[in-house]
Amino acid sequence: MDILGTTLRICVEDLEASVAFYERLAGSKALRFERGGVSVAAVGCFLLMSGPEQELEVLRKVTATIAVKDVDEARDILAASGAHIVAGPLPSPAGRNLIAMHPDGSVFEYADRRAVV
Repeated sequence: MDILGTTLRICVEDLEASVAFYERLAGSKALRFERGGVSVAAVGCFLLMSGPEQELEVLRKVTATIAVKDVDEARDILAASGAHIVAGPLPSPAGRNLIAMHPDGSVFEYADRRAVV
């Protein structure tokens, strides 16, 4: 599986104040979208999320997002290595993703930028 990078997931109370800080820190503008009632801002390697506490409680369980070349390949390798596929692959605003629990209990999102056909 080709791992292309990681994104740190951060739940914040004040998205606007946080975006300004992370834009200065990363030296780039935020890409924004909404998903499931949660406001999201991607800034460099940071994924800021703000919204209802019940939604954030679930999102906090995912340690990081790992960018991969192909989510289907990641799913196959993860499953063969003993990981439990919790959800996906599913379409996302940027491509496809899945959630996997590693044998040690860590939970990660794996995402690619492949368009859903």
